[in-house]
Amino acid sequence: MPDTKESILMTALRLFARDGYQAVSVSAIAGELGMTKGALYKHYRNKRDIFDSIVQRMYQIDAERSHKYEVPEQTHDQCPESYNDVSIERIADFTVAQFLFWTEDDFASAFRRMLTLEQYRDAEMGELYRSCLTAGPLAYLEDIFRHMVREGTLREADPRQLALAFYAPFHLLLSISDRPEDRKDALTRLQRHITDFMQQNAARKEKENEIRQK
Repeated sequence: MPDTKESILMTALRLFARDGYQAVSVSAIAGELGMTKGALYKHYRNKRDIFDSIVQRMYQIDAERSHKYEVPEQTHDQCPESYNDVSIERIADFTVAQFLFWTEDDFASAFRRMLTLEQYRDAEMGELYRSCLTAGPLAYLEDIFRHMVREGTLREADPRQLALAFYAPFHLLLSISDRPEDRKDALTRLQRHITDFMQQNAARKEKENEIRQK
């Protein structure tokens, strides 16, 4: 059974995702939980403290998932050596895991809905949306593809263009997967897209190795 601090966090996030961060008060969060504002303040200083804890949780989960799938956690400039072992298979597995996380995990789904609602209302929320769901992932993939092109894993091409071609279908499929009945088809199409993309962009030596393994 979740403890009080965790219940506050998840309830606040659910309300933020439904009504928007600005529209939800501490009183509304406390009322939803059947507690007083004073009781809530024993766990969080204010609404901003709750929000900061939500963002910190998201970054922590993201780092743990990167570690699990053995893909870089930082930019290439920050930690270039972490890119040395990146493979097509790891990127494919990680991308599917990311899709499942954003669509099936309650915390991630609510976080994405909150940012989608607030991105045009608040500049900070807009930057967070970009960092987590648009410009951030695109820059991350550009770093990865640039390294893979240099290493001869992917064919010679503009890394930014490769990142756009790879990530755009992911983002679109994510955007139409909020209904459970749409999610299965979107996941199947994402997996097909990943396979097609990697086959089309793998360097010749990678394709030759694949043929030998068959």
